[in-house]
Amino acid sequence: MHYSAHMPSSPQSTSILSHLADRVRSLRRARGWSRSELAAHSGLSSRFLARVEGGDGNISVLRLEELATALATTPDALLRAPAAARVVALVGMRGAGKSTVGPLLASRLELPFVEMDQRIIEASGLPLEQMFELHGEPYYRRMERETVREILDSRQPQVLAASGGVVNEPWTWERLLEQATVVWLRASPEEHWNRVVGQGDHRPMEGNPDAMQELRAMLTARERMYARADLLIETSGRDPEAIADEIADELSEAA
Repeated sequence: MHYSAHMPSSPQSTSILSHLADRVRSLRRARGWSRSELAAHSGLSSRFLARVEGGDGNISVLRLEELATALATTPDALLRAPAAARVVALVGMRGAGKSTVGPLLASRLELPFVEMDQRIIEASGLPLEQMFELHGEPYYRRMERETVREILDSRQPQVLAASGGVVNEPWTWERLLEQATVVWLRASPEEHWNRVVGQGDHRPMEGNPDAMQELRAMLTARERMYARADLLIETSGRDPEAIADEIADELSEAA
């Protein structure tokens, strides 16, 4: 007798099947159909459809096509998470305006606003300065990675202000690019500098005459990675309300 090994599902495949389950169930109910009625329209068994709607139906391409046709949609639309249901992640260096624009955008999208550093502070019980002093950057990056994992795995739409150095952690950055709508708030080095100082933080310049030069170099080094974002928004010299309006409009057009 031939036995086939059962391969465990990856987190990504589990997420896809879970989204498919929600989408099929929602479309079926929108038509007022029972599962038996969907079975009759699609040619699939009620038992198999129960597995699909339970997130356990590893459906073939042909069966997916039949199911999509019965629900008057496409296989791509069944599998693709709608833009409005995704996390909108604002990225950019410190002083880009994430903490200012984020709440304004969240209000326009009617979503909660989450600041990554604040979530890390709450989880660790330590201020960021003390965290770096006691445990170093690797600890912070691990907390950052776990925070992003929790946010994305929760599948709860929200506006997230990511940390400035999120692009330096490959796993975290790739996960955001794959599962969130990433918006780069781009500003000039002078704008970054003035905003940070304007917030009363003079640490960047204390005892460091090369601080501006280092800021320019850091921004140049990160620009290639930031440029992979889904949306680039120029923020230099602009009103935060106008920036939030532009992002909301761009997201609406892409939906």
